[in-house]
Amino acid sequence: MDVYAKLKELNITLPPVSTPAAAYVPFVQTGNLVFLSGHLAKQDGKVWVGQLGKNISTADGQAAARAAAIDLLGTLHAAVGDLNKITRIVKVMSLVNSTADFTEQHLVTNGASELLGAVFGPVKGAHARSAFGVAQIPMGACVEIELVAEVA
Repeated sequence: MDVYAKLKELNITLPPVSTPAAAYVPFVQTGNLVFLSGHLAKQDGKVWVGQLGKNISTADGQAAARAAAIDLLGTLHAAVGDLNKITRIVKVMSLVNSTADFTEQHLVTNGASELLGAVFGPVKGAHARSAFGVAQIPMGACVEIELVAEVA
């Protein structure tokens, strides 16, 4: 399966790598593993601001997580040069800006996980995952996601 054909089928255009907002780099490769820094969810090119359980629904949170995953794919492409060289999405960590009583962080994060599965397939796209509810994310973003991938 060609990853770029799948992205085209899903009507996804990879964005360029975002400039880091602080003292870090967008990705680091060590051996066959590529670690991507956290990516904030964006809507219409701006940080998607809000809090799950307060002013953002679970469905909108899923859309935000999917948007963050698309940005992650753009960075992953820049890191490895060809997404077809990815042998596995290893780990996804998702931070969900949520109220103390919101308990659907795992469902929000499915927005990213399901996209990665669709793009890379049921084996390469299947990954370990953590989804956390947090009190705040930089710039008031509703979701931040980081990723680890294995490259051939």
